[in-house]
Amino acid sequence: MFCNQCEETAKGQGCYQHGVCGKSPEVDALQDLLIYCLRGLGEVALVAHQLELDTCKADRFSAEALFSTLTNVNFDSQDFVNYLHEGIAIREELKAQISLHRTSPQWSEIVDFLPATVLENLVQQGKDAEFEFISQSGANVDIFSLKLTVLYGLKGIAAYVHHAAQLGQEDQRIYHFFHQTLTNLGRQDLNLNQWLEIALKVGEINLRAMQILDQANTNYYGHPVPTSVPLNPIPGKAILISGHDLKDLEELLKQTANQGIVIYTHGEMLPAHGYPNLKQKYPHLYGHYGTAWHNQHKEFAQFPGAIIMTTNCLMPPHNSYKERLFTCGPVGWPEITHLEKRDFTPAIEKALELPGFTTTEATKTVMTGFARHAVLELAPDVINAVKAGHIRHFFLVGGCDGAKSGRNYYSEFVEKVPSDCVVLTLACGKFRFFTQDLGCIGDIPRLMDVGQCNDAYSAIMIALELAKAFEVNVNQLPLSMILSWYEQKAVSILLTLLYLGIHNIRLGPTVPAFISPNVLSLLSQAYHLKPITTPEQDLMACLA
Repeated sequence: MFCNQCEETAKGQGCYQHGVCGKSPEVDALQDLLIYCLRGLGEVALVAHQLELDTCKADRFSAEALFSTLTNVNFDSQDFVNYLHEGIAIREELKAQISLHRTSPQWSEIVDFLPATVLENLVQQGKDAEFEFISQSGANVDIFSLKLTVLYGLKGIAAYVHHAAQLGQEDQRIYHFFHQTLTNLGRQDLNLNQWLEIALKVGEINLRAMQILDQANTNYYGHPVPTSVPLNPIPGKAILISGHDLKDLEELLKQTANQGIVIYTHGEMLPAHGYPNLKQKYPHLYGHYGTAWHNQHKEFAQFPGAIIMTTNCLMPPHNSYKERLFTCGPVGWPEITHLEKRDFTPAIEKALELPGFTTTEATKTVMTGFARHAVLELAPDVINAVKAGHIRHFFLVGGCDGAKSGRNYYSEFVEKVPSDCVVLTLACGKFRFFTQDLGCIGDIPRLMDVGQCNDAYSAIMIALELAKAFEVNVNQLPLSMILSWYEQKAVSILLTLLYLGIHNIRLGPTVPAFISPNVLSLLSQAYHLKPITTPEQDLMACLA
């Protein structure tokens, strides 16, 4: 086993015995074999695309399969066995269609791969595929580093593409890029600069993926508006929903309407309260439960209702509450109940059976809903405040959270931000500090929650539009980006920022294990990308 795709990888180098995230060597091998399968499927899909054949099955399958290998999304061996056989079936179907239109091309060896029929042999095939990938690329550590960066960036894009497709938004260009880039992973004739160009292309395509996801969410649910969200529970039956998929939340709200059940969000579902077509239409979407992503096990154990786990970013359940855990969507954990086709009946029945909350706690609220439309409506006030000297600097402090030590940096950083500065935040990294009351500068809140990690597009548009308003480029704005990363969506977002030419990003809590020293030096020279140090030192440097 070898895996270094997340920030919490063992000793900051790689997981070799068992994944820190909980992934077993068996699952790791099956995931590697699935990627190998997707590389062969990609080669066939490219030829089919040239012949203008329908590649819809291959497109959507590749996105979902890539998403399934994202950190903490799916640890079920049987799911990956099923994915492997489905991928081979789609590949062979496309090959048969191609043969009807022209003489079959000379396929590479990977296209003729067939999975073993016994799990043990499949696992060995996965280990062989992993070894082949490492041995082909490992002779040049820096090229191997960029190949991994590209692969992990693809996985991040796949998550956004999957969420957008749930709401009917797709882009053929993204799917074609998946196939082309997966095919390229086997190439040995590309140099370091060419792989860097591919990595930046990942960033460009990710920008488009985030754009269509933003379109999907806002077309369905309206543009987010600043909304006060209670953190205190109220008496009554309750369901807690976590994850990223707004469609899951919408279906849950429909099925629990008039049932006397209060719906609470957790983690990355908090920004859902800002969408008008959710909050206004479903009054039983009440508040947010839990204040710390990294303490979610404790928070889940204390929640007296049914819990639904929707997508990724949730660790395996503890025995104290796993009988109350459910999951939905195309992926899930083997230890908990999987809900098919968004039928939440088992969760609703469990919520009605459990006592729910019985007491009222003191009211406390947080604000969310500061997506690009809401923030840009404040643009004239923001511009005037900057010109008048009332706002000195903007900080975008956001990204992934995690349980490893060192992430207190972000809460300490925000605490120390001077009173004449504004903090924009997004993604689960904000749960380190989102309850801080930073007050306002005039009518402008000093802490504004842009949304989920899925809403990084909104944050980028805010920066680009402010640069346009000030008639400068983004790097000339009084803006510093202080980012935290954990998994592969953060990789794709970072590549997008580099593609856009954004400089002086500070990244933490550690440098990704898959970034070699030479590649880090290359990025530092080209983009002034740098690791975080201490809140005091970084603040001083940003405000200098």
